[in-house]
Amino acid sequence: MRLFVAITPPPAALGELEAAVAPVRGQWPELRWTGHPDWHVTLAFLGEIGEPAAGRLASRLERAAARHHPLQLALAGAGAFPSAARARVLWCGLSGDRAELARLAASVAAAARRAGAGPAATEQAFRPHLTLARGRIPADARALVRALSGYQGPSWTADRLHLIHSRLGRQPRYATVGSWAIGGG
Repeated sequence: MRLFVAITPPPAALGELEAAVAPVRGQWPELRWTGHPDWHVTLAFLGEIGEPAAGRLASRLERAAARHHPLQLALAGAGAFPSAARARVLWCGLSGDRAELARLAASVAAAARRAGAGPAATEQAFRPHLTLARGRIPADARALVRALSGYQGPSWTADRLHLIHSRLGRQPRYATVGSWAIGGG
């Protein structure tokens, strides 16, 4: 099964982001906009995982989550991968406890590797973001990034870690298969 580990902002924070994004969606029909129910912040993408490794993963993720404290975060700003001039992914960033979020992501990745569930070690820095839209071909999204760059959402507490099963297709489908309290509470 195809898995990733994420945190999810609360409905109120997602609603405010939706209100900020809604006015610009129609101006960018070449982008496939993600839906509010699918919004999340990926900490580690694990890929295809076999049942034995998936079975070992839950206890390791629970321990990793318990070793950290809940985080104060806010959705903020915008950007694009690989760049705004050649965007394939439009994203909203985060502000707040970003250093602690990076430590949590590193703990999650290490727990997954110990369970035999990947991800492979990477030298690429963790870049926390929430994907807003994707494009099949690179688009010049500099104006769109500028329009959303000043966005600052409300602060919220990230207090749960989620293991999510991703089913591919025209409309990816996500199902939470496990959830653990950050801080063990």
